[in-house]
Amino acid sequence: MKPERKIRIRTCVVCGKKLTKDDLQRLVRLPDGTVTCDPTGKMPGRGVYVCKDAGCADKLKPERLKRALRTGVDADVCESFADAARQGKTDM
Repeated sequence: MKPERKIRIRTCVVCGKKLTKDDLQRLVRLPDGTVTCDPTGKMPGRGVYVCKDAGCADKLKPERLKRALRTGVDADVCESFADAARQGKTDM
């Protein structure tokens, strides 16, 4: 008999909802310091999760990402993520 697969629960950094990884989008700080969207959820680096709906993406602030990712984040990263979320894309 196969063991049951664990359901991975993560928290949205904007609204604080606890959801499964499938319901969230991951942003990752890569080892070189750049911040990008991680559609696979497996890229190396420090990651944070944001709800896939455009409401949370619109409320995402650079200060929140700076604190969560422990690096400086430009406002254009937040804007490009929000634009991608509004269009339903998983990449920035």
